[in-house]
Amino acid sequence: MRETDRSDPAEARAARAYHARCRYRFRLACLGFAVAFVMIGGRLVTLGFAGTEKSSGGGYDISTTVHRPDIFDRNGRLLATDIRGATLYADPKRVIDWDELAEQVASVLPSVNAKSLRKRLAGGSRFVRIKRELTPKQQAEIHELGLPGLGFIEEYRRVYPVGATASHVVGLVDVDNRGLAGIEKFVDDNPQLTMMSPQTDSGDESVTISLDVGVQHVLREELKTAMDTYKSKAAAGIVMDVRSGEVLALASLPDYDPNHREQALDKDRLNRIGFGVYEMGSVFKVFTTAGVLDYGLANLNTKYDASSPIHSGRFTISDYHGKGRPLTVPEVFIYSSNVGSAKEALHMGVTRHRAFLEKLGLLAPVTTELGPSASPIVPTHWQKLNTMTIAFGHGLSVTPLQLVTATAPLVNGGFAVQPTFLPRSAEDAMSASPRVLKEQTSLAMRKLMRMNVEKGTGKNADAEGYRVGGKTGTAEKVVKGRYSSSALLTSFLSTFPTDDPRYVVLVMLDEPQRVAVTHGYATAGWNAAPTVGKIVARIGPILGIQPKLEDGKGRFDAKVSATY
Repeated sequence: MRETDRSDPAEARAARAYHARCRYRFRLACLGFAVAFVMIGGRLVTLGFAGTEKSSGGGYDISTTVHRPDIFDRNGRLLATDIRGATLYADPKRVIDWDELAEQVASVLPSVNAKSLRKRLAGGSRFVRIKRELTPKQQAEIHELGLPGLGFIEEYRRVYPVGATASHVVGLVDVDNRGLAGIEKFVDDNPQLTMMSPQTDSGDESVTISLDVGVQHVLREELKTAMDTYKSKAAAGIVMDVRSGEVLALASLPDYDPNHREQALDKDRLNRIGFGVYEMGSVFKVFTTAGVLDYGLANLNTKYDASSPIHSGRFTISDYHGKGRPLTVPEVFIYSSNVGSAKEALHMGVTRHRAFLEKLGLLAPVTTELGPSASPIVPTHWQKLNTMTIAFGHGLSVTPLQLVTATAPLVNGGFAVQPTFLPRSAEDAMSASPRVLKEQTSLAMRKLMRMNVEKGTGKNADAEGYRVGGKTGTAEKVVKGRYSSSALLTSFLSTFPTDDPRYVVLVMLDEPQRVAVTHGYATAGWNAAPTVGKIVARIGPILGIQPKLEDGKGRFDAKVSATY
């Protein structure tokens, strides 16, 4: 009995120590499990929120597109915007059967090559982009396949609501939504250009450009009609405000739809206005006449002997329909005399003639938001013969954009306003533009351009009430090193209304044919001029130009001194 009593306290102490150790181990185990669960849960949450972020653990960025600002025309009409579209991708490590997946996806998406996809799945990447810009129907059909390892992500996709209508100005983007050309590229190069959109309440940024979609539509439609009517290879045109320099419309056909960017790769779809160089023909006579007047060498009564052709070495300069007599400056202009224009240029002399064209910007590229225009092709050795041929538009190749830019001072009072595709007031533009011509020269040129439409080669350009003035140009193209009388480039350079010029309009047709509607003629007076007349008649009301008749014919009656 005593023996038992002596052992009880020791056993009790041992039992208590044992139970204490058990409780400690149990609590430690519980704590370990709790920590493990917290760590696992935290990792799952982290992966849930950061599943698309790149990490050192081998993750990947599955979206490379960027969000772009909307682009609007001057009246708030949408030209370009972003939408979210589905992109199909695969995680090869989650794919059960690569061959089956490749075949099944290709059956829904014919543009996907099954063999190529199978090879990419075997490449070791955790992310294989299969196809961007899925339609809702395609996305639904892929989803119904129920194949493990496939997934969708939302990426930005650029869309152009007006399609090809303004493609050469607005431009386009690549598959990652980055600007490749036009205003799209300019926006990327100048991020400070964007501003809060006044057209929406979303707070998104936007860019407003100078184009007027209504004017743009008319220009493009009439150029397309002209191409079809006169069977020409291509056509191009531009409408520019002569005071602000704003380009309201620019079209070059054939063009492309930026919603289908692959079309832009076709070399025939280039922007001929800014990036094609051409010998423009007799439209250049506006500069020759302006030069001889501005230098004070002639006035509207001065005569130049155009009674016979000019012979220079093996070259002969003659008139298409020569009058066989001396011509006054207005007659040289309205009859489009090559001989008379050559003698006007000779009157200036080689040095002054070249300097005058350089002052107007015809010997250097024009830079706008679309980038520098193509460089003109200028004679390496500018001699007397060059001056004579350039006087009527041969021997110097320029872009149509240069031509229009150089025309602005001829009709706006003498200021060299530079073109822009962004909104700008006339006051701002004129105050920043140097004077390059006398005001009286500009007034005389407006009168001569109007006379040419009333009485000369530009009769078919008249749009009743809008006082159109202008100059025709028919240039022979060089084919196999020689000028070809059957391959013509025709153009009509115009301004309206000539009593208070607001706009310059240029239309150019590449190789128009002799058709019944032109009575077998292919010259500018029969194709480019009437195209301008139709354009002006349609855009005049859009631009708020009030039709006005003077003396029953809409004549320009500004007074120009005969002694000027």
